[in-house]
Amino acid sequence: MDANRPLRFALTGAAGYIAPRHLKAIRDVGGDLVAALDPSDSLGILDQYGFWECDPYDEPERFDRYLDRRRRDGVGIDYLAIASPNHLHDAHIRMALRNGADAICEKPLVIKPHNLNALAELEAETGRRVYTILQMRHHPAVIDLQTQLIRSTGRHIVTLDWDTPRGKWYHYAWKGELERSGGLFTNIGIHFADMLLLIFGSCDDVRIDVSTTEVVSGTLVFERATVKFRLSIERGDGRKRSRLLAVDGQSINLTQGFEELHTASYRAILAGHGYGITDARPSIELAERIRNTHT
Repeated sequence: MDANRPLRFALTGAAGYIAPRHLKAIRDVGGDLVAALDPSDSLGILDQYGFWECDPYDEPERFDRYLDRRRRDGVGIDYLAIASPNHLHDAHIRMALRNGADAICEKPLVIKPHNLNALAELEAETGRRVYTILQMRHHPAVIDLQTQLIRSTGRHIVTLDWDTPRGKWYHYAWKGELERSGGLFTNIGIHFADMLLLIFGSCDDVRIDVSTTEVVSGTLVFERATVKFRLSIERGDGRKRSRLLAVDGQSINLTQGFEELHTASYRAILAGHGYGITDARPSIELAERIRNTHT
């Protein structure tokens, strides 16, 4: 790769909810976004980040052919950023690797853990890498907590209340469909699942008290902590977004500080310290256990 040229990126899911975080990160690392895929034509968001010459696509087949043509012409992309619906992640990761690019995929990397094995084989076959966004690992409060507890030997009592209200649209979109999103915990809870596994070790037991399309709550027993959690997208009654963690009575507010975490993730990837399939596996496996645990 020519060190004097900007890194070339393409993006899937460019008109989606989380795409602006990826667009900002690509801009912040000095990347050039050469192509974007989304079935919606609402791609004016690209202009806000200065990607005036980005080629828009609304069909995956044409987008794939474009990437293949660039690769064969010697001007292939370096990274495919994936912000498409969860059920498309596997296919879009494969698209990246087969076109000679590394993948930077939004959470969850895949819905079903067994798909990770095939992706690992494709990594080995192509020599390209699969990276994922585990942004909570870059959150300053999480880093501080991990440092604080690293030498602790006893068990911890933890509570986690994760409120992120969503309107009616959530249930009409792909996010509300189990087969396409993996369900509420897989789509949203995967964030704190990775954080808890990182800090408190493997999960030994899962107990679910409530499991609906808007609330999941229960108890997770980790190696070094017992965690009572509640994840809610309920709206109304003045509800506001809040992410509150308490460890042994010490309260930690995780509500703020997300604006720069995708950029931090991208910088780590470009520096050779990104998180991949092995890192993502435990939280995806835990999400599946929770999805299959009945109240």
